[in-house]
Amino acid sequence: MGMMKIFSGSEILASALKEKIEEIGVEVLQKDNIQSARLGGFGNLDLAVELFIDERHFGKVAEVVEKFRMSI
Repeated sequence: MGMMKIFSGSEILASALKEKIEEIGVEVLQKDNIQSARLGGFGNLDLAVELFIDERHFGKVAEVVEKFRMSI
């Protein structure tokens, strides 16, 4: 099982996309770089949140991700 990054961006956008993907029954792993940086004692100006899925589900998720990207 390999993980595939499908999104990097703000926490608000990541949460919205995560919800849409979970509605179709695919589990999403969310990595919050801001929270990790804060706990480590330093700031982070990079893209805040990354979303990952199991690469086996990419075919099922691709259309949802593309529609989401076109809507923002």
